[in-house]
Amino acid sequence: MITAGDFRNGVTFEEEGQVLQVIEFQHVKPGKGAAFVRTKTKNVITGAVVEKSYNPTAKFPTAFIERKDMEYSYSDGELYYFMDPESYELVPINESDLSDNFKFVKENMTCKVLSYKGKVFGVEPPTFVTLQVTKTDPGFKGDTATNATKPATLETGAEIKVPLFIDEGEMINVDTRTGEYMSRA
Repeated sequence: MITAGDFRNGVTFEEEGQVLQVIEFQHVKPGKGAAFVRTKTKNVITGAVVEKSYNPTAKFPTAFIERKDMEYSYSDGELYYFMDPESYELVPINESDLSDNFKFVKENMTCKVLSYKGKVFGVEPPTFVTLQVTKTDPGFKGDTATNATKPATLETGAEIKVPLFIDEGEMINVDTRTGEYMSRA
């Protein structure tokens, strides 16, 4: 059990059958009246974000989210198969359970598969990936004042903005959280 007064960023708890994760919290002590905890929580299953206030003494059961490293093997239509490195068991995950930043994942990459009580609800790709640029326009000298970018297609099919000096065939590092170019590999 966890009390609302013990909330911290990243804490997961159950409320009314929902699994919630604290994104932001603020302990408020007004001049008049009782103290309360103002929170912004995210439903880890649906992704909905809600702002709500709690009494600091309110108790909730702690929710344990299992994060397991699994290797992405292949996709077959709307199912994506991940292999457990310990048991070599293939786990099918529906396309709707994948996040938008999964477009940066290629086969044989290790991802974190998130589950709650055995039900998979999400996949976290690695934070940084190295991918090859398969298509981009050539950059021309003198085109810009500062910080110019151009669109580029990566080997996974994802499109991002890269600096003008990046050419086709180059390997680049991408931050999957933001989808931004980081550096040459």
